[in-house]
Amino acid sequence: MNSSFYTAAVGAAQQQQRMNVQANNIANVNTYGFKAQKPSFSSLMYGNVAGAEGAELPRGSGAKMSMAGTDFADGALAETGQKQDYAIIGDGFFGLYDPASGEVSYTRDGSFTLSEFQRQKLSADGEQELDEEGQPEMETVFMLSDGMGRFVLNDKGAVTEVTDREAKQPVGVFDFVNTDGMLRMGENRYIPVEKNGQVRFGTGAVRQGALEASNADLAEQMTKVIEAQRSFSYNLKMVTVTDEIETTVNNLRS
Repeated sequence: MNSSFYTAAVGAAQQQQRMNVQANNIANVNTYGFKAQKPSFSSLMYGNVAGAEGAELPRGSGAKMSMAGTDFADGALAETGQKQDYAIIGDGFFGLYDPASGEVSYTRDGSFTLSEFQRQKLSADGEQELDEEGQPEMETVFMLSDGMGRFVLNDKGAVTEVTDREAKQPVGVFDFVNTDGMLRMGENRYIPVEKNGQVRFGTGAVRQGALEASNADLAEQMTKVIEAQRSFSYNLKMVTVTDEIETTVNNLRS
């Protein structure tokens, strides 16, 4: 009895986690660049026991949600007409450099903006220019950024300096041999892990004036939520029945 009780309790808890994943997908169905997560389940303690006439019967302790992988399938393109909106057609990511921490993260959300940046002014031969008081002269430049203080990397792997606001910028596309297991960060960003391998230039094409829509399909996600709700309900019913049987057994003993 205890085994069935704990198996059902664990199952209910895992279905709750599954519903959390599906709910997050539904919440981001209209978020540009969002990639849906797919929960995967694996067996807990599992084995065989001897049955009638020498047959072996499976016996386990339930299942758990082992991981929630990311579906990197392309989403539909949405035309925005904004000069600093970019979408990747094909594989790859945009690179984002955080000057405060030195961290480089990757995203499929190309809703970029222009940010002012102060730097020392250099002469044509690379020498630092000074003002009338002998202090370093500063100049204002515009960098392509994600609007959160991170600069967009260009096709050379450096930050993208903007001189013509109307022109298409040389935004870089980066990719990995294996994208499975990349760490999900905030604002639709990803950080590579060791098994993803070294970063390389991607093969995807950059399109200006468009954004990639979320690849989360609302109908599919709602179907999966219903499946998870029913599984959750069945597990709770199993908990209730097990508790009733245990109560009956205890009453017979007394």
